[in-house]
Amino acid sequence: MSVSAAFRGSLVSVWRCGSCCDLRLQPCFDSSVISRRRRAACRSSLKLFVSSSELRLRSKRRFLCRVTNTETEPESNDDKEKEMHEDGEKASSADSFTEGQLGPQSLGTDESINSESENKLQDGIQGADDMQVASGSPLPGVKPQQLDESMRMSKETIEVLKDQVFGFDTFFVTSQEPYEGGVLFKGNLRGQAAKSYEKISIRMQNKFEEQYKLFLLVNPEDDNPVAVVVPRTTLQPETTAVPEWFAAGAFGLVTVFTLLLRNVPALQSNLLSTLDNLNLLKDGLPGALVTLLILGVHELSHILVAKSCGVQLGVPYLVPSWQIGSFGAITRIVNIVPKREDLLKVAVAGPLAGFSVGLVLLLLGFFLPPTDGLGVVVDASVFHESLLAGGIAKLLLGDVLKEGTPISVNPLVIWAWAGLLINAINSIPAGELDGGRISFAIWGRKASARFTAASIGLLGLSSLFNDVAFYWVALIFFLQRGPIAPLSEEVTDPDQKYVTLGILVLFIGLLICLPYPFPFTDEVMSSF
Repeated sequence: MSVSAAFRGSLVSVWRCGSCCDLRLQPCFDSSVISRRRRAACRSSLKLFVSSSELRLRSKRRFLCRVTNTETEPESNDDKEKEMHEDGEKASSADSFTEGQLGPQSLGTDESINSESENKLQDGIQGADDMQVASGSPLPGVKPQQLDESMRMSKETIEVLKDQVFGFDTFFVTSQEPYEGGVLFKGNLRGQAAKSYEKISIRMQNKFEEQYKLFLLVNPEDDNPVAVVVPRTTLQPETTAVPEWFAAGAFGLVTVFTLLLRNVPALQSNLLSTLDNLNLLKDGLPGALVTLLILGVHELSHILVAKSCGVQLGVPYLVPSWQIGSFGAITRIVNIVPKREDLLKVAVAGPLAGFSVGLVLLLLGFFLPPTDGLGVVVDASVFHESLLAGGIAKLLLGDVLKEGTPISVNPLVIWAWAGLLINAINSIPAGELDGGRISFAIWGRKASARFTAASIGLLGLSSLFNDVAFYWVALIFFLQRGPIAPLSEEVTDPDQKYVTLGILVLFIGLLICLPYPFPFTDEVMSSF
């Protein structure tokens, strides 16, 4: 292989090729009389270069990009080195030719160009704190802070990353920007994202050990992959003023109290009377235990799956609720999740386990008679509050379920229903809820942001008619609206089987939250 570069006349100009961002040499003017406008145009185009070494480097990239338009690797390292060596020699001859003909008036001295380039790079690094990648989300654990020079990436390191770590076989770099004390590379991703990420990570490990962290993300501006490399010293874990276990324990005690209180109607009408009738709280113990069982299975599933995926979870914070006993638990992810499939596995595990246990207990409540022979007397209209619960009740109870008629059911039905509702609320595709993480893992960051906005909007409208929706939208907005911290590699889509499970969780949650719109009796159906 050889490089085709024709020099017609004594001078050349350089510009970018739109297809692969290589550099080509073409005649700018002939050896005859040169107009002032063309001379100025040539000088303007030649300002793209900061030094002769950069010209040689970009010429190598041009050669490699033209030779390897496919996403395959070279046949051997020896062939690649030979090709690059030949191209480097030709680029060097072009450098000497250009420098010898132009002189200092047209091109300027190497020292002045290098100085100008260095100043621009330093200015760019100084503005790194203002750069953001995906929908304004910060890197995990990075607080707003002034990064000192020891935490910033040097320009020599950036050149090593660009020339020796990244490459045409993984991620072909076309431009770079400062980012969070590191650098953001834009370019063309080669081959499968997961394999390219692994190759780049191994090369970074060999060059810098554990000094830097690589992220392969999706640019929200054009949906193209971008690579971000930042010093690991900027990824400091967040600290809290109060120890997590202490705060989680305090929230847990309050949640147990609200769960007990919810199952004692006599105390709900007058909360102040609770202090004088604490012995009545024991009547709410069975219902509280059933709800806690569903919540416990939910959180335990999160923990077990997260451990298998290498994801570290913080201490779960149970959120109390006067209306339904609890809003579930808030569990932070304290490390960097490797990929979207891992996030999907962790997010799906909790609601899927909670729904499974809750549905089993709900069905048992319909089949088993009350232990005291009376059970809980409710109006049939309460089953209109859930499409899933109302459908199951209509299927199992049949004509017994009539509009406006009280019906006796096993309390297990109400307790299991409460556990299902808590799981469904956590499956709303918003922010950092389980549903929000599921939507992010399946459809990406941009779609997840749209789901979050739509969910908060719908909950806001629902809060006009339901106080539970009001408290829940406030909780999401202030504590769980996100955004989700970037993953190590966000380009690769999850496996289809996990996508199916994620959609199933979202669908079940929707069935539980939507009301049952149909009448329970044929007579009412006819009049309707």
